[in-house]
Amino acid sequence: MKALESLKKHLKPGQVYRRAGLQQWSKAVDRHLKYLVKEWTLQKMSPGLYYCPAKASFGEIPPEDEELVRAFLKSNDFLLTSPNLYNSLGVGTTQLYNKRVVYNHKRHGKFTLGGNVFDFRLKHKFPEKLTKEFLFVDLLNNLDELAEDRQEVLESAKEKTLQERNRMKRFINSYGGERTKKLFNNWLKQG
Repeated sequence: MKALESLKKHLKPGQVYRRAGLQQWSKAVDRHLKYLVKEWTLQKMSPGLYYCPAKASFGEIPPEDEELVRAFLKSNDFLLTSPNLYNSLGVGTTQLYNKRVVYNHKRHGKFTLGGNVFDFRLKHKFPEKLTKEFLFVDLLNNLDELAEDRQEVLESAKEKTLQERNRMKRFINSYGGERTKKLFNNWLKQG
Protein backbone atom coordinates (compact mmCIF):
# COMPACT_ATOMS: atom_id res chain seq x y z
CA MET A 1 0.00 0.00 0.00
CA LYS A 2 2.93 2.31 0.61
CA ALA A 3 3.95 2.03 -3.06
CA LEU A 4 0.37 2.76 -4.15
CA GLU A 5 0.20 5.85 -1.95
CA SER A 6 3.53 6.98 -3.38
CA LEU A 7 2.13 6.64 -6.91
CA LYS A 8 -1.02 8.58 -5.94
CA LYS A 9 1.10 11.53 -4.79
CA HIS A 10 2.34 11.99 -8.36
CA LEU A 11 -1.16 12.12 -9.87
CA LYS A 12 -2.57 15.57 -10.57
CA PRO A 13 -6.27 16.17 -11.28
CA GLY A 14 -6.95 17.06 -14.89
CA GLN A 15 -3.84 15.28 -16.20
CA VAL A 16 -3.69 12.45 -18.71
CA TYR A 17 -1.06 9.76 -18.14
CA ARG A 18 0.44 6.97 -20.19
CA ARG A 19 1.06 3.65 -18.48
CA ALA A 20 4.72 3.85 -19.43
CA GLY A 21 5.04 7.24 -17.73
CA LEU A 22 3.66 5.90 -14.46
CA GLN A 23 6.14 3.00 -14.31
CA GLN A 24 8.78 5.28 -12.80
CA TRP A 25 6.70 5.48 -9.60
CA SER A 26 5.53 1.87 -9.35
CA LYS A 27 7.15 -1.54 -9.59
CA ALA A 28 3.69 -3.14 -9.99
CA VAL A 29 2.14 -0.57 -12.31
CA ASP A 30 -0.51 -2.85 -13.83
CA ARG A 31 -1.81 -3.96 -10.43
CA HIS A 32 -1.77 -0.39 -9.14
CA LEU A 33 -3.55 0.93 -12.25
CA LYS A 34 -6.24 -1.70 -11.93
CA TYR A 35 -6.78 -0.71 -8.29
CA LEU A 36 -6.78 3.06 -9.04
CA VAL A 37 -9.35 2.58 -11.84
CA LYS A 38 -11.51 0.45 -9.55
CA GLU A 39 -11.54 3.15 -6.85
CA TRP A 40 -12.13 5.92 -9.47
CA THR A 41 -8.85 7.71 -8.79
CA LEU A 42 -8.06 7.16 -12.47
CA GLN A 43 -10.25 6.61 -15.51
CA LYS A 44 -9.09 4.41 -18.37
CA MET A 45 -9.33 6.40 -21.61
CA SER A 46 -7.92 3.71 -23.91
CA PRO A 47 -5.36 0.93 -23.58
CA GLY A 48 -2.35 2.42 -21.79
CA LEU A 49 -3.96 5.86 -21.37
CA TYR A 50 -5.40 7.11 -18.05
CA TYR A 51 -7.00 10.31 -16.78
CA CYS A 52 -6.95 11.65 -13.24
CA PRO A 53 -10.32 13.42 -13.10
CA ALA A 54 -10.56 17.00 -11.98
CA LYS A 55 -13.55 17.79 -9.81
CA ALA A 56 -15.90 20.76 -10.02
CA SER A 57 -19.05 21.69 -8.11
CA PHE A 58 -21.19 19.97 -10.77
CA GLY A 59 -19.11 16.78 -10.95
CA GLU A 60 -16.05 15.50 -12.73
CA ILE A 61 -14.55 17.50 -15.57
CA PRO A 62 -13.72 15.39 -18.63
CA PRO A 63 -10.21 15.62 -20.07
CA GLU A 64 -9.47 18.16 -22.78
CA ASP A 65 -9.31 16.63 -26.26
CA GLU A 66 -5.87 18.19 -26.77
CA GLU A 67 -4.53 16.52 -23.61
CA LEU A 68 -5.84 13.12 -24.67
CA VAL A 69 -4.36 13.43 -28.15
CA ARG A 70 -1.04 14.77 -26.82
CA ALA A 71 -0.68 11.81 -24.44
CA PHE A 72 -1.83 9.31 -27.08
CA LEU A 73 0.65 10.56 -29.69
CA LYS A 74 3.40 11.39 -27.17
CA SER A 75 3.82 14.57 -29.17
CA ASN A 76 2.68 18.18 -29.48
CA ASP A 77 2.98 18.00 -33.26
CA PHE A 78 -0.67 17.69 -34.31
CA LEU A 79 -3.63 19.82 -35.34
CA LEU A 80 -7.04 19.03 -33.87
CA THR A 81 -10.08 20.13 -35.85
CA SER A 82 -13.70 19.22 -36.62
CA PRO A 83 -16.03 19.62 -39.61
CA ASN A 84 -18.24 21.65 -37.22
CA LEU A 85 -15.76 24.50 -37.58
CA TYR A 86 -16.67 24.86 -41.27
CA ASN A 87 -19.93 26.44 -40.07
CA SER A 88 -17.95 29.52 -39.00
CA LEU A 89 -16.75 30.17 -42.56
CA GLY A 90 -20.08 31.50 -43.86
CA VAL A 91 -20.25 29.18 -46.87
CA GLY A 92 -23.62 27.60 -46.12
CA THR A 93 -22.57 24.68 -43.93
CA THR A 94 -24.85 24.15 -40.95
CA GLN A 95 -24.52 20.47 -40.06
CA LEU A 96 -23.13 19.34 -36.73
CA TYR A 97 -20.84 16.33 -36.76
CA ASN A 98 -19.76 14.10 -33.91
CA LYS A 99 -16.27 13.95 -35.36
CA ARG A 100 -12.82 15.08 -34.34
CA VAL A 101 -10.02 15.02 -36.89
CA VAL A 102 -6.37 14.95 -35.84
CA TYR A 103 -3.75 15.79 -38.45
CA ASN A 104 -0.43 14.36 -37.37
CA HIS A 105 2.77 12.63 -38.51
CA LYS A 106 2.48 9.38 -36.51
CA ARG A 107 -0.90 7.64 -36.54
CA HIS A 108 -3.64 6.89 -39.05
CA GLY A 109 -7.08 5.50 -38.33
CA LYS A 110 -9.99 5.91 -35.96
CA PHE A 111 -9.24 5.54 -32.27
CA THR A 112 -11.56 5.84 -29.29
CA LEU A 113 -10.11 7.96 -26.50
CA GLY A 114 -12.24 8.62 -23.44
CA GLY A 115 -15.39 7.41 -25.20
CA ASN A 116 -14.92 9.78 -28.17
CA VAL A 117 -13.81 8.72 -31.64
CA PHE A 118 -10.86 10.61 -33.10
CA ASP A 119 -10.05 10.31 -36.79
CA PHE A 120 -6.24 10.41 -36.97
CA ARG A 121 -4.95 11.35 -40.42
CA LEU A 122 -1.35 11.33 -41.51
CA LYS A 123 -0.54 14.59 -43.23
CA HIS A 124 2.86 15.83 -44.31
CA LYS A 125 2.08 19.48 -43.72
CA PHE A 126 -0.37 21.34 -41.53
CA PRO A 127 -0.15 24.66 -39.69
CA GLU A 128 0.75 24.88 -36.00
CA LYS A 129 -2.50 26.71 -35.27
CA LEU A 130 -5.90 26.46 -36.87
CA THR A 131 -6.64 29.44 -39.13
CA LYS A 132 -9.63 30.50 -41.21
CA GLU A 133 -7.57 30.02 -44.37
CA PHE A 134 -6.60 26.48 -43.43
CA LEU A 135 -10.26 25.71 -42.63
CA PHE A 136 -11.22 26.83 -46.16
CA VAL A 137 -8.59 24.53 -47.65
CA ASP A 138 -9.64 21.70 -45.34
CA LEU A 139 -13.28 22.20 -46.35
CA LEU A 140 -12.35 21.91 -50.02
CA ASN A 141 -10.10 18.91 -49.37
CA ASN A 142 -12.93 17.11 -47.53
CA LEU A 143 -15.91 18.27 -49.58
CA ASP A 144 -17.00 14.68 -50.32
CA GLU A 145 -17.48 14.02 -46.59
CA LEU A 146 -20.00 16.85 -46.07
CA ALA A 147 -23.73 16.26 -45.65
CA GLU A 148 -24.62 19.64 -47.20
CA ASP A 149 -25.40 20.46 -50.83
CA ARG A 150 -21.86 20.42 -52.20
CA GLN A 151 -22.63 22.65 -55.18
CA GLU A 152 -24.01 25.43 -52.98
CA VAL A 153 -21.04 25.16 -50.62
CA LEU A 154 -18.64 25.26 -53.58
CA GLU A 155 -20.25 28.41 -55.01
CA SER A 156 -20.01 30.20 -51.66
CA ALA A 157 -16.46 28.97 -51.10
CA LYS A 158 -15.45 30.11 -54.58
CA GLU A 159 -16.76 33.63 -53.96
CA LYS A 160 -15.04 33.96 -50.58
CA THR A 161 -11.80 32.36 -51.77
CA LEU A 162 -11.50 34.63 -54.81
CA GLN A 163 -12.01 37.72 -52.62
CA GLU A 164 -8.67 36.92 -50.99
CA ARG A 165 -7.07 35.02 -53.87
CA ASN A 166 -3.42 35.92 -53.14
CA ARG A 167 -3.60 34.88 -49.53
CA MET A 168 -5.64 31.75 -50.33
CA LYS A 169 -3.25 30.74 -53.11
CA ARG A 170 -0.44 30.37 -50.58
CA PHE A 171 -2.58 28.20 -48.27
CA ILE A 172 -3.96 26.09 -51.11
CA ASN A 173 -0.48 25.48 -52.50
CA SER A 174 0.77 24.53 -49.03
CA TYR A 175 -2.11 22.40 -47.74
CA GLY A 176 -4.46 21.62 -50.62
CA GLY A 177 -4.82 18.22 -52.22
CA GLU A 178 -4.41 17.87 -55.97
CA ARG A 179 -8.18 18.14 -56.55
CA THR A 180 -8.36 21.32 -54.43
CA LYS A 181 -5.43 22.89 -56.30
CA LYS A 182 -7.03 22.07 -59.65
CA LEU A 183 -10.38 23.49 -58.50
CA PHE A 184 -8.76 26.72 -57.30
CA ASN A 185 -6.79 27.14 -60.53
CA ASN A 186 -10.00 26.70 -62.53
CA TRP A 187 -11.66 29.38 -60.39
CA LEU A 188 -8.75 31.74 -61.09
CA LYS A 189 -9.13 31.19 -64.85
CA GLN A 190 -12.88 31.82 -64.70
CA GLY A 191 -12.88 34.87 -62.53
